[in-house]
Formats: sequence, structure tokens, C-alpha cells
Amino acid sequence: MKREDFIFTIGFDGDSAVVDSKAKKKYSSYTTAQLLEEGFFKPALCSAIYSKNNEEFKAVLEKYNSSTDKPLVSIEQLKLVLGVHRLPEEITKTVQI
Repeated sequence: MKREDFIFTIGFDGDSAVVDSKAKKKYSSYTTAQLLEEGFFKPALCSAIYSKNNEEFKAVLEKYNSSTDKPLVSIEQLKLVLGVHRLPEEITKTVQI
């Protein structure tokens, strides 16, 4: 799965990822830091998962915690809150909507 598809996936249908094509078109070139600046926590987390960069994970958690009254203590908690845990290897297609 390509990075730009993964970070803008909004759901799944069988072996297909459903991708927000408008957001993908506008923001696919953004780095994790740029996504965070825009307030896109889920895409930023997906970007960090895709890159496997610990510094990006820390930045996402810090930015998230600075914007909430209920800070989280770990990336694992953030993954649960945002509903993203891993890059899904079983996805073979994308559907752009």
C-alpha cells in the first residue's frame, strides 16, 4: 500500500482500502510534521506508522497531548484512540471516493 493511500484511508471493504481522494490530492505530499501543523492527527499517525520513525511517533503524541484535556501516556493508547494500529498488509486494492 502506498503511503498516500494509507494516510488517507477512511475505511476498508474486504481487501480494499477506501481512500479520501480529495484529502489525498491536497495533502499527500505533506510530511508528518506538516500534517500535525494542520491538525490531522490520524493521517500524521499513519505517516509515522508507515515510516516507522520513533521521533515522528513522539511528535504525534506530543502534539495530540497538547491539544487535549486528557493526555495519553503512550503511542499504543493513541493508536487505540485513533483506530490505527498497523500498516495492513492484506490490502491489495484501493477505492478512491
